[in-house]
Amino acid sequence: MKSFITQFSRLFVGILFIISGLIKLNDPLGFSYKLDEYFSEPVFNMPFFVQFTLAIALFLVILEVVLGVMLLIGYKTKWTIWSLLLLVVLFSFLTFYSAYFDVVKDCGCFGDALHLTPWQSFSKDLILLFFILILFYNQKYIKPLFSKNIQNLLVLTSIALSAIMGYWVINHLPLKDFRPYQVGTNIRKSMEIPDSAPKSVIEMIFIYKVNGVDKEFTEKDLMNLPAGAEFVDRKDKIIVQGYVPPIHDFKLTLDGEDQTESVLSKEKSLLIVAYDLEKANVSGLQKINELHKKATAKGYYVAILTGSTTDVISNVKKQYNFNFNCLFCDATALKTVERANPSFVVLNYGTVTQKVHYNDIEDLKL
Repeated sequence: MKSFITQFSRLFVGILFIISGLIKLNDPLGFSYKLDEYFSEPVFNMPFFVQFTLAIALFLVILEVVLGVMLLIGYKTKWTIWSLLLLVVLFSFLTFYSAYFDVVKDCGCFGDALHLTPWQSFSKDLILLFFILILFYNQKYIKPLFSKNIQNLLVLTSIALSAIMGYWVINHLPLKDFRPYQVGTNIRKSMEIPDSAPKSVIEMIFIYKVNGVDKEFTEKDLMNLPAGAEFVDRKDKIIVQGYVPPIHDFKLTLDGEDQTESVLSKEKSLLIVAYDLEKANVSGLQKINELHKKATAKGYYVAILTGSTTDVISNVKKQYNFNFNCLFCDATALKTVERANPSFVVLNYGTVTQKVHYNDIEDLKL
């Protein structure tokens, strides 16, 4: 019986680690954005590590895949299980912290393929911990499946293939796009909220300074405020989350005026997505003017979408001699549209027809 439970645990943990790792390896930049949240305020406030998040993300996701393979083939059992145990303890701490303090809303355990709430993520990690502990205490039942040479070859191959996959998707596009802006998506329809959709239940919380200390009061408490209480702020607390459309933060503005509907209603649009123009790839920016001429000659509306400030936009337009619109959009939303900075998105009446990395600009079909 112990042997059966151990082998089941071995398969369950190994396969889950490989699947989870491959999904994140398909989009390591997306996972690095999650790590940015953990290293930034108001979570751990460790800004020094933000510059290394992509490298850390790549290391962790490749490690997930390789450890899954090592467990399945029975390679260096003791070292493998110890590594799995330490990794799942780390993940459990992060997901518990996210859930308890309500900071990172989605840990990104399965990328954009499957969104889990913080408590769901923590529960998943506890289940994994349970099965890994079974493996930890029953290591004698885990035997190698192949000879030592074949085992070494399989592990090295898994490392090499994972590294190649990571390099490819960073320098091109994810092999499978799980995000809400994937090709074929109509952005306008994805922003709609059905009339029958459940509504959010929100409680208004009022913050007053009482004897020099900020205290929270509900709407019912306002009739009995302490004498001398001074209003500080008001915030909304979500009691029940209603329906949230797949796309809910895509808003384009120009000089403060909403341009979203205007852009989505055009027959042919070429949107150059650069969430941060200061961090945008120089080679990619240098290709834009030539592309702009080609696109406008074929009747395309061309605009840059960016989350950069007005001063940065002005400086970049002057530096690269851009004579077309730069529309402002929330940087987080733009990171979801496309990971490359810059990248190129073609729309037809608001429907995404093509997405291209700046390294593959020659593949654009205009």
